[in-house]
Amino acid sequence: MNWLSNISPPGLKSVFGKREAPENLWVKCPKSGELIYRPDLESSYWVTPSGAHLRVGPLVRFRSLFDDAIWEPIQLPDVPRDPLKFKDDRTYIQRLKGAKAKIGDRNKNDPNGDNILQDDCMAAAIGQIGGKPAVVLVQDFAFMGGSLGMAAGEGFIKAAETAVARKAALIVCTASGGARMQEGTLSLMQMPRTTLAIQDVKEAGLPYIVVLTDPTSGGVSASYAMLGDVHLAEPEAMIAFSGPRVIEQTIRQKLPEGFQRSEFLKDKGVVDVVVDRREMAGVMSKLLGHLMKSESGGKSALKPVTPPAFDAVDDFSDED
Repeated sequence: MNWLSNISPPGLKSVFGKREAPENLWVKCPKSGELIYRPDLESSYWVTPSGAHLRVGPLVRFRSLFDDAIWEPIQLPDVPRDPLKFKDDRTYIQRLKGAKAKIGDRNKNDPNGDNILQDDCMAAAIGQIGGKPAVVLVQDFAFMGGSLGMAAGEGFIKAAETAVARKAALIVCTASGGARMQEGTLSLMQMPRTTLAIQDVKEAGLPYIVVLTDPTSGGVSASYAMLGDVHLAEPEAMIAFSGPRVIEQTIRQKLPEGFQRSEFLKDKGVVDVVVDRREMAGVMSKLLGHLMKSESGGKSALKPVTPPAFDAVDDFSDED
């Protein structure tokens, strides 16, 4: 006990007592190395002052895209878990439980966590963008690297069916390391299944727009990620089938600067427009205004969504 404790009245002890600082108050920018105040990052949808686009989850995507941050969550189908009884250093069931707990903690600490339904790497919602109906499907890299498995495939098909039934555009934000190895061939089967679902959307005369985010690779880039009517991409997102290190080891040559990044692929015609996340809603609104027929509509009856408080949001930039 120090001398200040001896002379301080009881009411003042709490003033001098130890205060707990919020966790992750500062986030380091991976591009510039500077420390950024977390509330500033949240208000900019996790885009740093240097322009680095940190990886985010479905809640941030929905808030940034839907008009007035209003949406209705879509319940995605349940699928059999661990059909191949896969095991490496851990069982597949254990990996699924760990991934679900991670995103569950993140979502429950958000004031709008009950306005999202997510059991795997996919989450979907319907709302309006620029006054046009839209279904947004978000692939969450925080859940086992956004890997494509049966749950993701069924989620994609459900989102496409909802878009057709509600006469809405289908917008998919991709983020994946590829097919989920724990499901073997069953994972690869999702590539043609999602392709057929896209065909149904296009036959209904509805837009299918892809937002390519970091990273989009493997079986995802070889299927629904490259079948959009329009391909938008966030700055410096890695978009590939195989990673650059694998290619360099195979061909034994140094790859060009910026190879497999959004800007490089835009120059090559793979990506239509590279768009800052903070401007994505405006660009999407203009696109849907051109691609969808004008219909008279009233004010949305969906539930408004409250912006998150600083100390209630997990770090969406984390990954497995």
